[in-house]
Amino acid sequence: MNKNDNGISAETLVDMYSDMVYRLAYARSQNVHDAQDITQDVFLKYIRSGKKFNDEEHRKAWLIKVAVNAGNSFARSAWNRHRADISEAESETEDIPEKSEVYYAVRELPEKYRVIVHLFYYEEIPVKEIGSILGIGESAVKSRLFRAREMLREKLGGENFEF
Repeated sequence: MNKNDNGISAETLVDMYSDMVYRLAYARSQNVHDAQDITQDVFLKYIRSGKKFNDEEHRKAWLIKVAVNAGNSFARSAWNRHRADISEAESETEDIPEKSEVYYAVRELPEKYRVIVHLFYYEEIPVKEIGSILGIGESAVKSRLFRAREMLREKLGGENFEF
């Protein structure tokens, strides 16, 4: 594959960030096949953009923002609104290794909480950066994290559950 203006090949970029982008797409779509489509779309946008980045952190933030936006576009699409629910059929083919009680509880959160939990806990992105990526204030991110923790605490065993 060709290198872009930043000296990194598309193949290397995919190796470095595909898992992260896929997890974000899956957190939004809740479907393996749709997450794969969203992931491909994100990397195509990257390749076509020709965008120059100051550093690797800037590139990662751009990919996260594009992944979140692509997931949002997917959720609003006519295809998503009118398709049959195939979540039971796909459960056998999911490629997500962690199938713990926490995993299922996070999966059941409303989307606006699920994405923030994913970015904060799985991608270890700071609150300020999450706000920037999602176009919301730090206080909104903190509030959603608090509410998500409360919902998870309720689902996972009350006061004894720790994060």
